[in-house]
Amino acid sequence: MCVDNTPPPPGRLTRRGVLAGAAALAGTSAVLAGAAPEASATSAASLGSPGRGGDLVVEGGRLLDPLTGEVTEDAVVVIIGGVVRAAGPRGRLGTRTPSGVPVLRAHGQWILPGLVDAHIHLNTAAEARDAVLKGATSARSGSTNFYQDVAVRELARQAPERAPRLRAAGIFVTPDLGDTILADPDLAPLARLREGVRSTEALRRVVEVNLARGADTIKTRVNERAGLPEQDPLVQVYDHEQLSTIVAAARRGGKGVLCHSYSEKGCHDAVTAGIRSLEHGAFVGERTLREMRRRGTYFTPTLTAIAGLAESSDPVLAERGRTYLPVLKRAVLAAHELGVPLAAGTDSSGGTVDPIGHEVELMHAAGLPALDAIRTATTGAAKLLGFDSTAGRLARGFAGDVLVVDGDPLADLGVLSRPARVVRAGFPVPTA
Repeated sequence: MCVDNTPPPPGRLTRRGVLAGAAALAGTSAVLAGAAPEASATSAASLGSPGRGGDLVVEGGRLLDPLTGEVTEDAVVVIIGGVVRAAGPRGRLGTRTPSGVPVLRAHGQWILPGLVDAHIHLNTAAEARDAVLKGATSARSGSTNFYQDVAVRELARQAPERAPRLRAAGIFVTPDLGDTILADPDLAPLARLREGVRSTEALRRVVEVNLARGADTIKTRVNERAGLPEQDPLVQVYDHEQLSTIVAAARRGGKGVLCHSYSEKGCHDAVTAGIRSLEHGAFVGERTLREMRRRGTYFTPTLTAIAGLAESSDPVLAERGRTYLPVLKRAVLAAHELGVPLAAGTDSSGGTVDPIGHEVELMHAAGLPALDAIRTATTGAAKLLGFDSTAGRLARGFAGDVLVVDGDPLADLGVLSRPARVVRAGFPVPTA
């Protein structure tokens, strides 16, 4: 049975209602209601102008630029309206601290740009705030069940100190939508499909509904899930033709596709179908990595998630994690040596937010030099998300997202998982 060949869903007719529902599920309506007047003037269901960022001077620490690797002693970062207006050594800036602007002193500490988590599942306002507190000031959603990530993205626009700058993926393009079929009335016809979302019409429908509801990117899968003991992650659920249909539908809306993957054949089918980034990819092989380098396809290995499996109380998952993690680390190092672009992502979900700094540590443990590991969560991930002129550096014109840490990250990447202070769009984030 196929989905009727109907036009794409109208974004204007129901997007307001869908966003309002997503905001309620994510808890963002209540957060915005309690925010500062300038942040709450626009409700979560009304896509108004973004709230203005804060004014702040961060001064006295060592500033690391991930792009160049340059370290600046006794640095000053001037943030006005949430945007960096000047950054560099105190003596070279030639300007005094702007009058009346709060100062965050970082003497004896290191200053870095806020980190980027390129694969995270944010379903609530509490999770969004936790991600920021743990250093992720920008992120890309790995999908949610009911468009909560679209609402979190709007929360980040209105009250940036409460959520990371976000690329939302909307709902998962997967054979079995389960209760996600209730996320939007335009998905209701898919309930008639005996074999799930597999036909060309059904695949296009899910992509089109996502785009109409404001998704920035499309998430799909080629293999079953590693985190469910009853599933085999090497079993393929979509073939090359189906993946190509998803990619083509996304491209018609000007969007890219991130693809959950594990097996070598699945990885190769996904990459040659034209995905933007390969997620997990434990058994990706050299031929696929070379194809990724040729196409500029990103690799987001989510080492944190695979390492977490090894600690599971379920014996199947624990064995899977112990088996997959060394294989994935070798794939990460091979990708790096071949020149495949890498992006850090934790795959945090289920109410627990892992620090993106730990993913950077695991990148280093896989064989990347410390600076290159940091780049996977700054300049590299920012480029994948289209934030390369906004996030990943503290330079004039970039966002005023700052991480202050109590040690040299080039010598001890562990400090990234324990930020002393986080600044989001010029606002110091309260820790309580």
